[in-house]
Amino acid sequence: MEILLHDYLMLAVAALLAGLIDAAVGGGGLVQVPALFSAFPLAMPATLFGTNKLASIWGTAFAARSFARRIPMDWSLAVPASLAALVFSLLGTSTLTQVPVDYLRKALPFVLLLLVVYVARQKDFGQRGEERFHGPLKTRMALLVGAGVGFYDGFFGPGTGSFLIFLFVRVFGQDFLAAAAVSKVVNVACNLSALALFAWAGHVLWPLGLLMAACNVLGSIVGTRLAVRGGARYVRLLFLLVVGLLIMKTAADAFF
Repeated sequence: MEILLHDYLMLAVAALLAGLIDAAVGGGGLVQVPALFSAFPLAMPATLFGTNKLASIWGTAFAARSFARRIPMDWSLAVPASLAALVFSLLGTSTLTQVPVDYLRKALPFVLLLLVVYVARQKDFGQRGEERFHGPLKTRMALLVGAGVGFYDGFFGPGTGSFLIFLFVRVFGQDFLAAAAVSKVVNVACNLSALALFAWAGHVLWPLGLLMAACNVLGSIVGTRLAVRGGARYVRLLFLLVVGLLIMKTAADAFF
């Protein structure tokens, strides 16, 4: 597959922006995936998705590391949720070949709309952290959330980061900044499952993916610092913006 210089430049910029957005609230795929399809309209979709996973997993991992160095990371929540997501993401991917997703594609914009309306109406939602579970109950709830979101990510995918942040705020009482931090750890687990499957099937453009990964990491460093500096209020506003864009994109994909 021939890659021109201007394609490299466009994809590098897209990966940089995707890393910045993804570091705070997720949704970097809104930028990175369309850029890949624009550069390679004749390529196999699986190859482009695999290359996207290679680029994004590095940015997400660095964002998780940056958050852990700057704010207290709730590992008692992040670890069990990530382990469950890792396993159930694989299960979701294997289920994808057996169950049609058309109904889910059409329902997703409405689910996201309910989510964004709920967050917008609750002015204090996610502004202050409040521990709601402790001990074994917290572990079980984390496993349940990680399993559900991991399965969804493997089975379908769009909006995974947004769903994670919303659930960590709504279910566990975290503020938006803490939820964004934990969601990065869980996202790494989901992406690792998907990347392993794509790589095993030969659906990764390694040189291009590694270039985009470097740019994604740079963007994630900037995005993490902006999120930590702006705090929960900044992350909440960016969350509403990104989910709004995701609603428009998923609606266009489903109905137009």
